[in-house]
Amino acid sequence: MATIVMTDNDFGGADFERKLVEGAGLGFASYNGPDCRTPEQIVAHLQAACEPSASASASGAGKHEARTEAVGAITSYGRYTAEVFKALPQLKVVSKTGTGVDNIDVEAATENGTVVCNVPGYGTEVVSDHAIALALAVLRRINETDADLRAGTWDFRRRRPLGQVQGRTFGVVGYGSIGRAAARKARGLGFDVVVWDRKGVPGRRTPEDFPYLALDDLLKTVDVVSFHTALTPETHHLLSAERIASMKSDAVVVNTSRGAVVDTKALAEALCSGKLWGAGLDVFEEEPLTPGHPICRAPHTVLSPHDGYWSEESAVELRTRAAENAIAVMSGKAPEHCINPEALEAAWAK
Repeated sequence: MATIVMTDNDFGGADFERKLVEGAGLGFASYNGPDCRTPEQIVAHLQAACEPSASASASGAGKHEARTEAVGAITSYGRYTAEVFKALPQLKVVSKTGTGVDNIDVEAATENGTVVCNVPGYGTEVVSDHAIALALAVLRRINETDADLRAGTWDFRRRRPLGQVQGRTFGVVGYGSIGRAAARKARGLGFDVVVWDRKGVPGRRTPEDFPYLALDDLLKTVDVVSFHTALTPETHHLLSAERIASMKSDAVVVNTSRGAVVDTKALAEALCSGKLWGAGLDVFEEEPLTPGHPICRAPHTVLSPHDGYWSEESAVELRTRAAENAIAVMSGKAPEHCINPEALEAAWAK
């Protein structure tokens, strides 16, 4: 029986996916834990699912005649390298439980005839909510005054300065669906909003009437900058030490996109030296974040464990669409969304 393997997940279990996959008449297996994200473990778990079925062996077919089963995969953070695809010619599909596919070598997948699927749009509202919440929490120092109260200290003055929305400019870096939602919400609260996007032309305006700025001009101008861009070689450390140095000393950095879009160590150094006011981060260059990381010692920070994408509502949508993408390819149908549609014919032929 063709099988879909959930090689890792961020959900604490896979019963939800099992019900969908088995309901479609496919086999299902799941693994979890940090070790399951390595290429070696991914290959081992998927190869086990590719082994010839017991029925083929029982029918008297020789080992060389027993057909290797096709297999599909669902992943959250598994590292699907070129070596993984080379070792798994029968892999039809890798379905990401998320939008970004920087953990998957899409070129190698295409060469292998493996379709790579993702779930764009599921987190537009919740991630943009989280970005706004981080910005406000930093400006108002909510976590710091909360900790004071719990320790018996009733004195907001020790946490000054405290900020407000009115009179501040909110910069959006990356104007996809989440960036647009964040801009809309920031404007609704009373921020002035400016935008940078690789497709935007400085001097022009977005359809929602926000001005496009060059990135360096935006960073020098804004009071809050919120990152909503994919991680690519071009956006790695997009907020570099040099660019951090160009920002206002009372500026706030928010990142809910990908950890490596921001040079987190340089950010921590700027916060500790008073060259930036604060930061709200949901994503980190290495996850899980270790307590010894410099950002954990930086003042005026609000940190969350990459949960900006999660609400009970968004999780149902995410998990359903990711599983249905994998089921579709395994069943010879087009998925709702895939990164490399040119691989579909080869995948269906397996």
